Amino acid sequence: MRYALPHRKHGSRRPEISERVRKQLASVFQGDFPALVTAVLPPEAVGKPIEVWRQHEARIGQRGTLARVWAEGGSRPPAPKDCRSSWAYLFGAVCPARGTGVGLMLPYANAGAMNVHLAEIGREVAPGALAVLVLDGTGWHQTGGGLRVPANISLLHLPPYVPELNPVENLWAFLRGNMLSNRILADNNTILNACCEAWNWLMQQPKRITSIASRHWAQVNQ
Repeated sequence: MRYALPHRKHGSRRPEISERVRKQLASVFQGDFPALVTAVLPPEAVGKPIEVWRQHEARIGQRGTLARVWAEGGSRPPAPKDCRSSWAYLFGAVCPARGTGVGLMLPYANAGAMNVHLAEIGREVAPGALAVLVLDGTGWHQTGGGLRVPANISLLHLPPYVPELNPVENLWAFLRGNMLSNRILADNNTILNACCEAWNWLMQQPKRITSIASRHWAQVNQ
C-alpha cells in the first residue's frame, strides 16, 4: 500500500471498455467497410464514382506541442513553451485516393461550423461523383443537430473508442510534428496564420496525403 494522490475523473466520461472489445469494434468496421458504404449511399449512387473522404477537427492553440529535434548526443535542447490558452479549430478533410483535401480555420467546433466545412467539401468532390465522408460520432457530426449535408455527400460514422481508424489523426500528428510545434503563437491571428500555412503546405504534397491517409481496407468499387 502507498499514500497516493488520486487523479480527477470527469463524471460524464464514457465507461471504459476492454482492449479486446475495442479491437473487435475496429475489426468489424474494417471488414464490413464496403457494405457500410453501400448502406449509406442513396439509390442514385448506382453507376457513379464514389470518393471516400475522411474528416476531423483539431484544436490548435498557444499551449502548443513539443516535438523532437536534431541535437548533439547527450544534450537536451531547449524549446519555447507558451502557457497562454487561446485557440482555434482546424477543420480538415482529405480524399486519399485523389491526394487532396479541404481545410478551414474556425473559432468554434459546433454544427454551424461543421455545416460550413461540409459545404466546402461538397464543392471539392469531383464532378459527377458522390462522396462518403467518414467521421467520428461527436455531437456536431449528427444529422439530428441541425446538420446540413450536401446532396453529393453521405456520412459514415466510425464506431466509438477507435480513433485510430481515422487517418486524419495521423495528419494532425504530422502537422504538429513538422509545422506547429516548438513555437510561440502570439495571438489569434498568429494561430490562424500558422494553421493556414501548415494546411496549405500539406495540400502541396498530394503523394504524402495519399501515403498517410490511405488504408487498405477502405477501398470501394462502384
